[in-house]
Amino acid sequence: MIFVLRRWLVTNFTRHCTNVIGSQKDAKVYIAGCANVMGSHGCQGQTEDGTLEHVYCRGALTELLKYGPRDLHTAVKRPDPVRALILVIPGNPGVVGFYKTFTRTLYQAFNRRHPVWAVSHAGHCSPQDSMDMVEDASVMESEDVFGVNGQIEHKLAFLLEHVPRDTQLVLIGHSIGCYIILEMMKRDPELKVLKSIMLFPTIERMARTPQGKVLTPALCHLRYGAYLPVFLLSLLPAWLKAVVVRLALGRWRTLDPCVVPAAVGLIDVDCTANAMYMGSQEMRLVLGRDNSTIRKHLHKLIFYYGANDHWCPVEYYHDIRKDFPDGDIRLCEQDFCHAFVLDTGKEMASMTSEWIRDDLQAL
Repeated sequence: MIFVLRRWLVTNFTRHCTNVIGSQKDAKVYIAGCANVMGSHGCQGQTEDGTLEHVYCRGALTELLKYGPRDLHTAVKRPDPVRALILVIPGNPGVVGFYKTFTRTLYQAFNRRHPVWAVSHAGHCSPQDSMDMVEDASVMESEDVFGVNGQIEHKLAFLLEHVPRDTQLVLIGHSIGCYIILEMMKRDPELKVLKSIMLFPTIERMARTPQGKVLTPALCHLRYGAYLPVFLLSLLPAWLKAVVVRLALGRWRTLDPCVVPAAVGLIDVDCTANAMYMGSQEMRLVLGRDNSTIRKHLHKLIFYYGANDHWCPVEYYHDIRKDFPDGDIRLCEQDFCHAFVLDTGKEMASMTSEWIRDDLQAL
């Protein structure tokens, strides 16, 4: 019901306010999010062997960034079949455009031999052309696909539909994406997971972290107040939204250019609402660490903690090292920030590729 009401308000308010900026035709282009912006920055369609696709998964709009074969069901039947997929599960917001440099670098690191894909979170992308955010709003409400549990099932459904069952998987999670991966391995033990990389993992006590203490009240009780400012920003011309993004991210002196169009796409009421709703559930649901699942798959896991991470403090690193002394659990020595995709995606990918190289070469 909330989704339907929000969609109705945005649609009707847009119809009456588009003359503030220009014609209704222009406003429609602007509110569509990153459709034209992504294209103008080389992030839409085929670029450097990378493809951006929009599909429905569990009835929700989903964005896919693919390097390598676009159809694995066909690729596994070739004379030199694809044997492994490197799949990136993002943090929140789960926009694949943030991971373009990271995924491209990974793909190149293995001489384009293994496909590298990134799958967005459900509803964390702007509708393109004739597509809507959901196929059936009533189904979305009943299944809560935009919540944490829904996002986990969304990723399992994506694998079931788009990836042959016998494909070896290298799962790379970032932030809440690590929690999702652990749940995926727990719920579907038949997944052929070769390795799971946990980058800056938010897998426990999120609300008690420095960032969690600040954002929990905002995400759980005050997030509705953000919708109107985001809507008003969405009415700005694309170039002006890009300026706003650059100003907001000004403290990153070496900001990855691919981040800008991805962030511009988030200036959309539905995208923002879905990301904040998911965030509110993270604060309530990500509590104790799932030691049982970690212990079961410890030989497949690599954890990488930040040295100054306000989402997963160093004490969490020491705690998990104490509980799993035989695990591959590392502490960042390069001063990468939690949101590494903003400025060190290439460096992070180069390092990650070395962690999984032996496993992939053994195939």
